[in-house]
Amino acid sequence: MRTWTRRRLLRSAALAGGLAATAVAPAGAAAAVTGGARPERDGIGDALRALPGLRVVEERPGAEPGYRFFVLGLRQPVDHTNRAAGSFEQRLTLLHTSVERPTVLFTTGYEAVLTPRRAEPTVLLGGNQVQVEHRFFGTSRPATLDHSLLTIRQAAADHHRVVRLFRTLYPGAWISTGSSKGGMASVYHRRFHPHDVDATVAYSAPNNVDDRDDRAYLRFLDSVGSATCRDALKAAQRQILLRRTEMVARYEAWARDNNATFRIIGSADKALEIAVLRASFMFWQYGTTEDCAAIPGADAGTDELYAWLDDVAGLALYSDPVARRYIPYFYQLGTQMGYFGVPTSHLSGLLHYPDAMEPRTFVPRDIPMRFDPDAMPDIDHWVRRRGQRMLFINGSHDAAVAEPFRPSDRDSHLLWAPGANHGATIAALSPTDRAQAVGLLRRWAGKA
Repeated sequence: MRTWTRRRLLRSAALAGGLAATAVAPAGAAAAVTGGARPERDGIGDALRALPGLRVVEERPGAEPGYRFFVLGLRQPVDHTNRAAGSFEQRLTLLHTSVERPTVLFTTGYEAVLTPRRAEPTVLLGGNQVQVEHRFFGTSRPATLDHSLLTIRQAAADHHRVVRLFRTLYPGAWISTGSSKGGMASVYHRRFHPHDVDATVAYSAPNNVDDRDDRAYLRFLDSVGSATCRDALKAAQRQILLRRTEMVARYEAWARDNNATFRIIGSADKALEIAVLRASFMFWQYGTTEDCAAIPGADAGTDELYAWLDDVAGLALYSDPVARRYIPYFYQLGTQMGYFGVPTSHLSGLLHYPDAMEPRTFVPRDIPMRFDPDAMPDIDHWVRRRGQRMLFINGSHDAAVAEPFRPSDRDSHLLWAPGANHGATIAALSPTDRAQAVGLLRRWAGKA
C-alpha cells in the first residue's frame, strides 16, 4: 500500500483531499516515435487547426498503435453569461483514432494528464478521447482569477462548448466519463446540458447533498472493514497526537529540507492535526482490508507512526507548494460541493483546532467564500428524477462515496465493485455486473 498510496496522492490529478483517482487505463507498449510530430496521414491535424478558437499546441509521441495524441488549447469565456469579461485558454488533449468511432469526453476535475492514457470507456469502445482540464486548474487559468466564476455551471458550460466544437469532427456517439471530482464534473455537465452526450459513466463520484449532514460518512467509517482494523486506526491516530511535539518537529524538519512552508494552513502543527483527522477516511479511500496489518501497533516507534501517517494521508499535501495548486478545489468544496466529516470522539482532549478540516482552512483569506446550499440538492434531484443513461461505478470500501448518487430508473444504474476503493472500475465489478455495464456502454454507443 505505502509506495502506491504516496504516488497516488502526489500525482497532479489525484491530490486535494484524496478525491481524484483517475479511471484511466495505461497505454500499452507502442513503438517509440522520434523526430517530433508524425507525418499527416488522415487530415486530423489540419481539421483541428481549422476549428474556431482551437490551438494545436503539439502532437506528442507515445500513443498506442492506431492513435494520435494532441495537446490542444481552446479559447473559453471566463464568464459564459458575460463575454465582455474576457477569455482564457483551456487545456485539452485528444486521442484520435477515427472520426467514425465513438468519442469519450473525459473530465479530470483537476489539471489535465499530458500523457496518452485512455479512460476505461475509451478502451472498451475503441474510441476517440477528448480530455478537458477543469477551469482554474493547471494552465487553464485567466490572467486575473475571479473565483466567483469557478462554479459548477460555468465549468459545465466549458464542457458544453467543447462538445459542440468537436462534434463537427466526431459526429458519432459521445460518452462522458470521469472519476472522483472528474466524475462529479461529468454529472454536473449533464445536469445543465443533458443532451450534449449520449450517456455518462461516473466513477467514484461523491454526492454531498447536504453539507451540514455528515452522518453518512460517520456511519461508513464506523462500520467499514472489521472492528479490529477500525480500532487499530483509531489507536494509531491517538498515538500520533499523543506524540505531537515529536511529530511536528519531524514535519518542520522535512519542510525546511524541502523549502516548504505552511502559510495557507497556518502551521505544521495544524497541518499535522488535519492529516491525522483525515487518516481514517483516506485509509479506506485508497487502501484495502489487506492494509490493516500494516497499521502501527501499540509498540510502534515514532518513526514508524510518522512514516505510516505520511503514506496514508500524504503530509506534503498540506504544505504551501502543493496546497497552493489546489486552492480552486477547496474553494469549490467551500462554496458549492461541500466536504465530509470524520469520527473524532476517540481523539477527545487531543485536538487543538476545532475547525481545522473546513475548506476555508485551505483557501487564503483574501479570497471571499460563501456557501450555496442549493447547488448540490439541485444536482441530486435532477439525477434522481430526470437523469438518463447514467452509470455510476463505486467501490464498496470507498469512504468518498459513503453518500452516493442514486440514479433514476431512466436507463440509469448504480453498480458496486465488491471490496474496491476509490479506484473502482468496470473491470472490478462482479462478472454479472461487469457484463451488464459493458452491455450498457456498447448499447449507448450504438455498438450493441
